[in-house]
Amino acid sequence: MQIIPVILCGGVGSRLWPLSRELRPKPFIQLSDGQSLLQKAFLRSAALPHAAEILTVTNRDLFFQTEEEFRAVNASQLATSFILEPFGRNTAPAIAVAALHIERAYGKDAIMLVLPADHLITDQSAFAQAVIIAADCAIKGKLVTFGIKPDNPETAYGYIEAEDNKVLRFVEKPTLIEASEYVQSGRYLWNSGMFCFSAGTILQAMEKYCAHVLIATTDCFNISQQNQSKDFKPLLLDPASFQQVPDISIDYAVMEKSDQLFVVPCDIGWKDIGSWDALGNLTPPDVQGNRVKGKAVLQDTSNCYVHSEERMVGVVGAEDLIIIDTPDVVLVANRTHAQDIKHMYAQLKTQGHESYKFPRTVYRPWGSYTVLEEGVGYKIKHIEVKAGASLSLQMHQHRSEHWVVVSGTAKVVSGDNEFLLTANESTYIPIAYKHRLSNPTDKPIVIIEVQSGDYIGEDDIIRFNDYYS
Repeated sequence: MQIIPVILCGGVGSRLWPLSRELRPKPFIQLSDGQSLLQKAFLRSAALPHAAEILTVTNRDLFFQTEEEFRAVNASQLATSFILEPFGRNTAPAIAVAALHIERAYGKDAIMLVLPADHLITDQSAFAQAVIIAADCAIKGKLVTFGIKPDNPETAYGYIEAEDNKVLRFVEKPTLIEASEYVQSGRYLWNSGMFCFSAGTILQAMEKYCAHVLIATTDCFNISQQNQSKDFKPLLLDPASFQQVPDISIDYAVMEKSDQLFVVPCDIGWKDIGSWDALGNLTPPDVQGNRVKGKAVLQDTSNCYVHSEERMVGVVGAEDLIIIDTPDVVLVANRTHAQDIKHMYAQLKTQGHESYKFPRTVYRPWGSYTVLEEGVGYKIKHIEVKAGASLSLQMHQHRSEHWVVVSGTAKVVSGDNEFLLTANESTYIPIAYKHRLSNPTDKPIVIIEVQSGDYIGEDDIIRFNDYYS
């Protein structure tokens, strides 16, 4: 038996803003042990005894970050593959394209284990046992979901009503009274959003229950395969045909309609880290019910969660607050409004404010940059370029740039000139000059960049040549 874990790594970062952003969403959040939720998803998948490879479906803008996260923890060198979406289309298309890929690579009987990247599972042994049970059912043609035994009336989760292992119905997020009744009845499980089935079974089910989704996804998959670059290993989905794929979840498209659905009740230490309350609850409370991650001094304060990455935060005379301090954004919210933070995120996106999209440190395939300071008409960045890496040949229409080399040797293209800069040397890139920064050495280089101009947004860029497509 071959099991191919399929990690769905997406999201826009709205519910855990400002720690998560569109270009560094929730799966990349590091927990107290230094591992991200995405890395934990990879490690528990890699530890399964029959895992043949790990397939990840993610946004194309997140590919290089995802690859770096896996590389840091993939000590066993388990094979990895990637399908890259140009934009989100929910879980049904993501699972369909993964099934098409797996069927072509391994055959229709290969078992898919679908895992969201932003969940936390603390009991690996119980998880592996649940997967074995699910896989045995999947071999027999069942669509299998994992139901979590509830220990409290949680209103943020969907529920599954089940009789033995048969799914009777899915239930949307309930009221507190309804959730209490569900838990007391013993007939309901939390809907984990994890699934197990063979590639052939899920494709047959989609053909039966949502043929329009499967047809559009298959068209996109075939076009993408034809256009796939020999030099770029991941499958990059064609944007034009993917635009025609319906936006729908696998629950709505298939699971709520199927009569071949089997549920595995399990107690695996599962948590969906879907809000600041859920993330905060991973930190032990003090005697006043406060939870602190980072640096904070609290006086006459109770039932607060404080997260501070760098600065000291002082809180006096407060209760029931969420206080999140990041280098560029401070969030203060009443805990009863934790689910409303996504509306603030949406407002910032509508206004075009970059804080919804970019964290202070942005990871690129060539390295990273950190915004140190920003004001009217200027921005200062710390740039690190990996060994042998290069930025695109580019031009800016509204800003000039000054580069100062802090360490290493940089290769610079500026207009018609090409030259090397070493530590303590600098250069000036005028507006509308074609330029490129690259690292010709086997060690990282560090640059301080000062931008100045009438517009310094990240979208003021024209790329002429880029090694990373």
